[in-house]
Amino acid sequence: LRMLLLRAVLLLLVLPTRGQDSETEGPGAVVPLPKGACTGWMAGIPGHPGHNGTPGRDGRDGTPGEKGEKGDPGLVGPKGDTGETGVTGIEGPRGFPGVPGRKGEPGESAYVYRSAFSVGLESRVTVPNVPIRFTKIFYNQQNHYDVTTGKFYCNIPGLYYFAYHITVYLKDVKVSLYKRDKAMLFTYDQYQEKNLDQASGSVLLHLETGDEVWLQVYGDGDFNGLYADNVNDSIFTGFLLYHDTI
Repeated sequence: LRMLLLRAVLLLLVLPTRGQDSETEGPGAVVPLPKGACTGWMAGIPGHPGHNGTPGRDGRDGTPGEKGEKGDPGLVGPKGDTGETGVTGIEGPRGFPGVPGRKGEPGESAYVYRSAFSVGLESRVTVPNVPIRFTKIFYNQQNHYDVTTGKFYCNIPGLYYFAYHITVYLKDVKVSLYKRDKAMLFTYDQYQEKNLDQASGSVLLHLETGDEVWLQVYGDGDFNGLYADNVNDSIFTGFLLYHDTI
């Protein structure tokens, strides 16, 4: 800074002498400098930076660029909520029948349990308090009814149905159906003079293997009015409904 001030003082001392000599015209005369020009000047101290100007206005929108390439697929988002059920559509036409499948192998045949009988009275003479012997056979293929004793023998445990239909003539009738020496069912019919009556009964019984079932007249000899001939029958029937499962 001191050097700059010294040079400025020397410059001021030199300038008047050169001014006087410049007034003489002639060869070698010094041409005066243009007005306003500084000779032998030195740069001044830099000034402080100016303040930022106010922001300019937004420019116009540019021309849209070319469409870029398709980006990579994004990640799969979470599953949304189930929507409401739509309206059922109209039933379509029936399709053609399919090709029949192959015939299966024959299965094992199921064993059928059979036990049944149906017998009728042939003799008009019946003895009270003993099994009535029905000797007229309608059906007894399994031979589970014994004509010699008048009893049915259970060979297959299960549920059985028994029924009897008796023609009554000349005397009243009292008949019981027995199982294991115990009367299970009673039937009484009072004979109407000069007429044929009908008495009947039926029952379901569960039997075990070896059980016996039969009919017999109970009371004295005045109640054995069971009757049978060529056009009138007295019948005793029984058969298995369901066998017991193991």
